[in-house]
Amino acid sequence: MAFTFLIAAFGYMLALVPGFTYVGQLGSAIILAIVYRQIFGYPEAIRSGVTFSAKKLLRLAIILYGLRLNIGIVLSDGLGLLLRDAIIIFLSIMLTIWLAKVMKANANISLLLGVGTGVCGAAAIAAVAPIIKAKDEDTAIGVGIIALMGTIFSIIYTIIRPILPMTDVDYGIWSGMSLHELAHVALAAAPAGEDALAMALLAKLGRVFLLVPLCFILIYMMKRKKSANDEDQTKIAFPWFLIGFIVMSILGSYVFGPVVPVSEAGLETVYTLTTWLLTAAMVGLGLSVSLDEVRKKAMKPLIAMTLVSIVVSLLAFVLV
Repeated sequence: MAFTFLIAAFGYMLALVPGFTYVGQLGSAIILAIVYRQIFGYPEAIRSGVTFSAKKLLRLAIILYGLRLNIGIVLSDGLGLLLRDAIIIFLSIMLTIWLAKVMKANANISLLLGVGTGVCGAAAIAAVAPIIKAKDEDTAIGVGIIALMGTIFSIIYTIIRPILPMTDVDYGIWSGMSLHELAHVALAAAPAGEDALAMALLAKLGRVFLLVPLCFILIYMMKRKKSANDEDQTKIAFPWFLIGFIVMSILGSYVFGPVVPVSEAGLETVYTLTTWLLTAAMVGLGLSVSLDEVRKKAMKPLIAMTLVSIVVSLLAFVLV
């Protein structure tokens, strides 16, 4: 497990290098993990620790990620955005699935990319992967593609912002409704000012909020698919970490601060811990990636996801 944190630390340092600052800590770490795997192979001697990071630490990170979701703000100020966010998520998933069928792309990777594009990038992919029983390699490929494309799109947003016929606040909403990761939203919206950034994060939090009902919908659909297929005897385990995510969201929204005094520094410490846990988990996933398999499986889902991201950006622009 310490080995995954070691590569995570190198990923953190790589993210400080000009150019890689746009990729971020998670994306940089997973790139290093994939490169390590191709050069040195999978570290079989510590497989149990790597697997622990990829699975257990990942679930713990998602639970703690719930603290970032302020349910009160979403419900009081973001109901209108929530409806538009739901449209974005529905379109992202359905269009990605349709394109995957047309292009005969890998179904699991495509679904993960559709969810990541529509909801909240790596965190959404990590939450959905165990529900659809995606392979670790497929999950890592999805996370890597999301990190890459989200970075590219956020940079494009920043470049074209001055020529867009919209206010800074509308630009912030557009960024929050259409970009992939929370970090990508912050990267694109920050240059437009504090008001734009606040609205961007609110729009993005609405998409994070909808991750929970989406997961339960997917559980229902997977169970229906299982019951319709007599040959499929595998059980669909209930993702208990989602309950933890909900509990932490409630605590962060209504308990920590209003009832139990918690300093901003304390919350930032938890946010930092969450990022490191998620980074170590991404390393664990990245170590399972074979580039030969990526070439065979990922190109078509990448093309589908890119097309969907463009459509989502255009639709969000119209909805704003």
